[in-house]
Amino acid sequence: MGKTYERIDGRLRAFIEAQHMFFTATAPLAADGTVNLSPKGLTGSFAVLDDRTVAYLDFAGSNAETIAHLRENGRITLMWCAFQGPPNIVRVHGSGEPVFRDDPRFPALLGHFPAIDPSRHGLRAVVVVTAELIRDTCGYAVPFMAYEADRDLHGRRFEREDDAGLDAYFRKKEHIAASLDGLPGLPLPLPPTP
Repeated sequence: MGKTYERIDGRLRAFIEAQHMFFTATAPLAADGTVNLSPKGLTGSFAVLDDRTVAYLDFAGSNAETIAHLRENGRITLMWCAFQGPPNIVRVHGSGEPVFRDDPRFPALLGHFPAIDPSRHGLRAVVVVTAELIRDTCGYAVPFMAYEADRDLHGRRFEREDDAGLDAYFRKKEHIAASLDGLPGLPLPLPPTP
């Protein structure tokens, strides 16, 4: 049976922090808009900030759907599945905000991710999520899968880009400045690295 939690602490926090992968789900307000579901999982790119707030690093990629949806309406769900150990699924439903590199809060937020070199992965923003509903469910049907290692391809691809190179890369991509549904995505030009 599922359980609702008031805060992210204790066993629940330990479970979330131990997972190597999580998913984000967002959607635009339009009924015919494109729902987005994204995997996240670079080691060290997720942090619990307090018992109702989490954050993750948003890196360079082929689109900016999550950012566009958050800029429009702020709705987001994060989900973790136990692929090893006892079965469990945890969802944090809440409101999210992309904090971009030129935001005064950005340097302090970056301090929560000491294992990540922000210049290596084309860091675009820190996504901060305030939990409104925290639930877990059994996860009995989630298969066992073993974590081997993070892929190094993303870091190798983007560590050679400076701010100008990242900006040029983002401008070439069709769904960075605007989402699939035409919502404003990543603000370009990309704010400089602090």
